[in-house]
Amino acid sequence: MQSQFMADLFKNIFLFNQDAPLIFTRFYFWAFFAVVMAFYSVIYKKEKPRNAYLFIISLFFYYKTSGIFFLLLIFSTIVDFFIGKAIYKSDIKLKRKLLVALSIVVNLSVLVYYKYSGFFTESFNYLFDAQLKPVDLLAKWTNQFAGTHFTIDKIILPVGISFFTFQTISYSVDIYRKKLKPVDSIIDFGFYVSFFPQLVAGPIVRASEFIPQLYKKYQLTKAEFGLAIFMILNGLIKKLVIADYIAVNYVDRVFSNPLTYSGFENIMALYGYSIQVYSDFSGYTDVAIGVALLMGFRLPVNFNSPYKALHTGEFWKRWHISLSTWLKDYLYIPLGGNRKGNLRTNFNLMLTMLLGGLWHGASWQFVIWGGLNGIGLVIYKNWRKITPFRDSKSLAIRFYAIFLTFNFITVTRIWFRSETMEVANNIMYQITHAVHINQIWEMIIAYKNVFVLMLIAMIIHWLPVRIKDLYKTIFINLPQWAKAIAVIIAVFIIWQARTADLQPFIYFQF
Repeated sequence: MQSQFMADLFKNIFLFNQDAPLIFTRFYFWAFFAVVMAFYSVIYKKEKPRNAYLFIISLFFYYKTSGIFFLLLIFSTIVDFFIGKAIYKSDIKLKRKLLVALSIVVNLSVLVYYKYSGFFTESFNYLFDAQLKPVDLLAKWTNQFAGTHFTIDKIILPVGISFFTFQTISYSVDIYRKKLKPVDSIIDFGFYVSFFPQLVAGPIVRASEFIPQLYKKYQLTKAEFGLAIFMILNGLIKKLVIADYIAVNYVDRVFSNPLTYSGFENIMALYGYSIQVYSDFSGYTDVAIGVALLMGFRLPVNFNSPYKALHTGEFWKRWHISLSTWLKDYLYIPLGGNRKGNLRTNFNLMLTMLLGGLWHGASWQFVIWGGLNGIGLVIYKNWRKITPFRDSKSLAIRFYAIFLTFNFITVTRIWFRSETMEVANNIMYQITHAVHINQIWEMIIAYKNVFVLMLIAMIIHWLPVRIKDLYKTIFINLPQWAKAIAVIIAVFIIWQARTADLQPFIYFQF
């Protein structure tokens, strides 16, 4: 009996379970993190053992999150480590170009295979009435050599592959551009690629920003400790109290079958999803920033109150900042940016956003979503040249601009959230054909808890920066005993508000 218990305990702790991945919202993660920090406290003062330890821990974290796919992470690490060294050592321009092209091709080939094989196969079958099926080669080889029984006729998307692929590409490109020297140790490079707080859902970390931190002594001030705890609690509340409650009790129900809900309910589901996706994704990055900071590493800010944006261009400077700047620096600017005339600028914007849409997911819904955002950027860039209100300080005009931008972004989410084109079409039909004014108040009463939470979330989001900084500073400056009480209260609120089934982070699918 005891031996069986120990065997089950070993399996739960050390073996991958696709039904219980290692994520921030599970108690197991925080137990895991406590153990990690206990050992970390012994070696944190020495950079090499610290980096090696966190690299091993990060690989284990990814294995517990994605199973056998941790081999892809190792493969990507090895490829770009040696390509980066070869680029740096070469003085021949053509060779350097070929090497950086090799890095891009290898990384994107892996990404395209795992993320887009199904999409391209389905599109090909539809156009040519074919019956092709993708084959998961990694699963097939694993079955052959390890005796496993993975399904091979469906390619499973490895968690976070889009994030670490972009990180390794930026490393090779930055070395090619002579903005960065390659690291000497593959362990250090592997740690940069796999650092577990941000590995599976960002933020996307540039090598030039993170690698110098590998060789700095551990430093964490009292204020930074308070900030880290604040960010973790803030992120968990966003995710578990706001995002999951809205999703489970309203948004998911409407999107699962929009025709059974009125036009007003569909409209409110769109607003609800805008709040959910922000609370979910920014909540993850808040926790990642806080966890990383406790270990002495600084991750970049990934969100800056995006629903305060005055126009689409500003929205993309505030939303998923690490991806927006990556697309700008590694795609938009190399395409020519705005340096080759208005027509070329518009083309570059549209192509960047279309590819940005595809980055988010392998479906035509994401292509449409990316295209609509591209159109929004093109319209704004041309409108600002002729509008008399460009630099207006009028509160009324600013309110109208924020209102228009928020609603435009929310409408585009029809395609971002819909799993099929049929769902998207049904939502649009209900919104345009099934809004019953006389029933709106009854619906508000029926969903009052969800709508009140949505309203509170938006009020907090739109609070002035000085007010947010004020309550953040108050928390940071609390004595340690008061922080402990605040943590206990926050955990109690999170525990009471949690849904029966833990919802995966939205951006895990990317």
